[in-house]
Amino acid sequence: MGSDKAARTLIATAAFGLESVVASELHRLGYGDLATENGKVTFPATDADIARCNINLRCADRVLLQMGQFRATDFEELFQGVKAIPWEGLIPENGVMHVTGKSVRSKLFSVPDCQSIAKKAVVEAMKRRYRTEKFPENGPVYRIEVALLKDVATISVDTSGPGLHKRGYRSDRGTAPLRETLAAALVLLSRWRPDQIFADPFCGSGTIAVEAALIGRNIAPGINRSFAAEDWPHLSRQLWMKAHDEARAAVRSDTLQILASDHDWSVFKMARENAERAGVAEAITFQKKPLAEFSSKKRGGVIVCNPPYGERMGDTQAAERLYEEMGRIFPGLPGWAVYVLTAHEEFEKFYGKKSDKNRKLYNGKIRCHLYQYTKDVG
Repeated sequence: MGSDKAARTLIATAAFGLESVVASELHRLGYGDLATENGKVTFPATDADIARCNINLRCADRVLLQMGQFRATDFEELFQGVKAIPWEGLIPENGVMHVTGKSVRSKLFSVPDCQSIAKKAVVEAMKRRYRTEKFPENGPVYRIEVALLKDVATISVDTSGPGLHKRGYRSDRGTAPLRETLAAALVLLSRWRPDQIFADPFCGSGTIAVEAALIGRNIAPGINRSFAAEDWPHLSRQLWMKAHDEARAAVRSDTLQILASDHDWSVFKMARENAERAGVAEAITFQKKPLAEFSSKKRGGVIVCNPPYGERMGDTQAAERLYEEMGRIFPGLPGWAVYVLTAHEEFEKFYGKKSDKNRKLYNGKIRCHLYQYTKDVG
């Protein structure tokens, strides 16, 4: 697995509803022949792309290296299929192997049993290559995933380590956090341009505003973190150095107009700290103020927000009054597009206007809709 030109198959996993956003990201990065399915986008790549995708993808959850795919309706088929994979080309003799699994609509429905069988098969393959019965497992980590769907087993290895939403700038002390990957997706779905005003009047810990600033400056989300595959001896350090150098060279110094406001001082202070850690604090104007004071005479701005929706606050009526206030204020902004993510099923009723478009997404395990108001933009 040494050549950066070796043919590989990578899987960018995605939260429900974000598969097309991840596919668009990959397309912009220059990848083709994309296969988009529920929860993932599969594409041909090279070893060098393991580094490039981990560092640059904003909305994907993880980047997996696909090792094999075969039909498995019993444990023997699973064992032989996993054993036939050339693991010695990836995992060194001291590699630490963890096996995870999932099964959907398959005869092999016991995930713990599938994990155990797969681990035994990998060990057998390793014994054949390294001519030993015992492995110290004190080296780099390899998290192997066995995913069964309709009796087809896809065997992959996680290259990311901690999920790609962990950019390294957020303290996670706030309540009901919005994942960075979802926040970035909201910004991309809004089609905001860096020459437009961007606003989040419910900024909370600042995730949406920070992700907008990273996008506006073209700062790669993984530029300041490490990944599991960096420790793999078969992947050259030069691949990672080159990918980091390319990402740093692509950073822009555009002047941005990003407004982040909130009435809650405790989370507001956290938002500023997060922006500072992300290196974009000077690109964001932070204001402590309630929604009632939000206004602008400038044309053509974009609002992307995730207001409280009762389910998290424990106060549905307060959330509904907030939506009514939004419905009075936002339409008065000249030519502004509005994107609101909420789990409240009757948001449009309280906002006072049917959305031009809505999209089902998940904030963690909470089903939400992204309500989009764009037709009056001019």
